[in-house]
Amino acid sequence: MKDLAKEIIAGKRLKRGDDLSFFLTSNLDNLLEGANIIRESLCGNKVDLCTIINGRSGRCSENCKFCAQSSHNYTGIKEYAFLDPNEIVEDCKKNEAKGVHRYSIVTAGRTLKGKDFDKAIESYKKMREECDIKLCASHGLLTEEEFVRLKKVGVSMYHTNIETSKENFSNVCTTHTYEDKIHEIKLAQKVGFKVCSGGIIGMGETWNDRIDMAVSLSELQIESIPINVLMPIKGTHYENLQPISVDDILRTIAIFRYINPTAYIRMAAGRNYFKDGGAKTFLSGANATITGDMLTTVGNNSSEDKKMLTDLGFDISK
Repeated sequence: MKDLAKEIIAGKRLKRGDDLSFFLTSNLDNLLEGANIIRESLCGNKVDLCTIINGRSGRCSENCKFCAQSSHNYTGIKEYAFLDPNEIVEDCKKNEAKGVHRYSIVTAGRTLKGKDFDKAIESYKKMREECDIKLCASHGLLTEEEFVRLKKVGVSMYHTNIETSKENFSNVCTTHTYEDKIHEIKLAQKVGFKVCSGGIIGMGETWNDRIDMAVSLSELQIESIPINVLMPIKGTHYENLQPISVDDILRTIAIFRYINPTAYIRMAAGRNYFKDGGAKTFLSGANATITGDMLTTVGNNSSEDKKMLTDLGFDISK
């Protein structure tokens, strides 16, 4: 694995069609060490911290089996309309003061239209004027015109997860398609956005699904790849799924680093599977994380995250 890591550092890239089955049988410690070597060599010790706010909650028309906000699931989640822009700006300022690098509004629903989209535009405009923080957005399936409006008010990165492999996608969601996601990613890139796209592991997918997702993200030249570990939520279709092991989480992170050697591998939901907040994930290829609360699950304390990362030797300065 160290030899492969050196080849990747020298320019080799793993592609679709390559035999990648060795990832599943390689000694885990050696695999993680090689992934960390790649991260250190090609990305350095800079870590990227982002946080999100749930800008509009619940009543989503899409039937994603994992999601607490889907109207097809019955989770008792709090529902509310789009937040007041001033409330969002104040939350952004609080997170900026904590040293977070990126801030994103995430909204439930297939897309964001009309007055709600106007409120989002107002929120981003005010944050650009009053804050010194990178702005990201996650509002479902948008049009090119809507992407242009977001770009004009200072949003620099757009988020839309592909969730899993193309083959497995219909097992997770049927109200929109994998192709819809790919179209959205390419449209955002066309307008000039960097794209944040990853998925969820632990939904019953195979290792081939995970590897396929990593390869697809590489082909799309995704710059930020969030890896979520399923947090089974009562009332969703996945509420009774058994959690995957810590070793499988670490192996997945390392595989994503080998296949996407220069991307931000961003730890999202699931770090609380680790007793220490997931310190080992950052020595296994990860170099970014969502800090603070997630959309519908309790996240990680930003101050504790900063201390952990600093103790590991990462640079968390802006």
